[in-house]
Amino acid sequence: MRLTRPNIVRHHTFALHARLVIGFAVGLALPLAGQQKTAPSPNLQEQLNHWYRNASRAAPGEWGVAVGDETGRLLWSANATRSLTPASAVKLFTTGFARTVLGSEARQVTRVVGTGYADPETGTWIGTWALELNGDPTLERPGRSGPMLRDLATQLHEQGVRRLLGPLELQSAAGLPEATYPSVWLQRHRGRRYAPLIGSVTLNENVVAFTVSPGTALGEPPIVADPAPEGVASLVSVEAKTVQGSRDRLRILIADGGRYRITGTMGIRARKRYFAGGAREPRTILAATWQAALDSVGIEWVPTSGMSTPSSSIGQLTLAEIVSPPLDSIVAEINEQSINIGAESLLLWAGGSTEEGARRLTEHVKQVTGEALGINIVDGSGLSGDDRATANSFVQYLARFPETEEGKNFPLLLPANGSGTLKRLQSRSLGPGVVRAKTGTLGNVSSLVGYLGHKDGVLLISMLYNGRNVYAAKQHQWLLFKTLGAQGTPIVGDQSSVGEMSLGGENRAVVPLPPPPPPLPPHDPR
Repeated sequence: MRLTRPNIVRHHTFALHARLVIGFAVGLALPLAGQQKTAPSPNLQEQLNHWYRNASRAAPGEWGVAVGDETGRLLWSANATRSLTPASAVKLFTTGFARTVLGSEARQVTRVVGTGYADPETGTWIGTWALELNGDPTLERPGRSGPMLRDLATQLHEQGVRRLLGPLELQSAAGLPEATYPSVWLQRHRGRRYAPLIGSVTLNENVVAFTVSPGTALGEPPIVADPAPEGVASLVSVEAKTVQGSRDRLRILIADGGRYRITGTMGIRARKRYFAGGAREPRTILAATWQAALDSVGIEWVPTSGMSTPSSSIGQLTLAEIVSPPLDSIVAEINEQSINIGAESLLLWAGGSTEEGARRLTEHVKQVTGEALGINIVDGSGLSGDDRATANSFVQYLARFPETEEGKNFPLLLPANGSGTLKRLQSRSLGPGVVRAKTGTLGNVSSLVGYLGHKDGVLLISMLYNGRNVYAAKQHQWLLFKTLGAQGTPIVGDQSSVGEMSLGGENRAVVPLPPPPPPLPPHDPR
């Protein structure tokens, strides 16, 4: 039975940044195990009509809604082919594209490369060396899983290196080692925690964070602690003083060169102050973090003059190496917490650049969905207001992509109700795992797209709203999932192929350093 709804409706996207390291089970491929495909219940159309009347009244604007069965056959729709801004729901496409290009087990690599040897007497590295960074979005995140630069330093130390000479030289397999803002991002977003610099030079998601606590005595400077990434405290100049009382009158300023100044006063009974913001100079942060990593294992670094891009003389011998978690673990975290830098990093990894990656991503979505119109993706995160998709394109992608070899188990890479960005999608009648979906939010956009374990079978639901009443639209989108999912069936996979992956895992590979050269022959005066 095909249930339709006449066109009605109207308008545009913001991506929430958070982070959480998670483990997850894999093994899902549509049709979903244990869920029978049946005709929708007779009152489904009535429920949807009633919901849509209330939603469009509470949140006037542009709506695009599509509800389909697990094959993608539409059961109900309103403006399903209208091209709208989807916000972070774009990450659903981005992560599927990356999985198609790279494979579910792909890992990003960070290395120390060079040529030479460690002097057996002094431990001084004789030769060239450089850091190779390739944009691993999980690199150097204190307190969370993922590889750390100190793992590289440990490998060097274990193989006899005690002293490094020369500037910190950088390289990247993707080209110039850099980090920039995507040109399609609006200026007002750039530099915020949810919209940091994107590129091969990425540490702690290119966010700088630390806490400031009162000094232990009056007149002493406040204490900087909990740096993220490691080493950031060395970039903070504290010019403030601890005074009587509990008032915090600190000013945290960003100085030239990516350093930080703290001025003002802090009461000795004041609460701890937390600072977090987008890194302005990732290379400066990298140098401080590398210094801290070397110090932690007892390697002295004499940097001489700054940092440079290495010449071809650096060589390609791997001296130490760490790797990211597998792609599926990264994808699950990106979708769970809607991490913009993670999605943009995947786009660069799979597509080579934001522009080329966005073009290939758009073609990927058109190919999977069979839709040629209304789809134009310009970034990987959905932070750009120029992204366009239709409600029907999401339903078709949800139905068709898991049927491909590259899309196997893809639904389980979306957050479940009650977790991550779906934390508020809870009710007494909505059981755990009944929903697997992706949200999207901007100042004038609210979207919710995903799988719902309905009592009559799996429903694919796509709701895009562009307009001024984002809060009201979001509440009604939650409500539809809660209503249709009451006493629904959890989205589960084929248990015979379920495995367990944890973000983190094995993240280092010990690579033996080359032996020192043979001693020179005695000097012959002839």
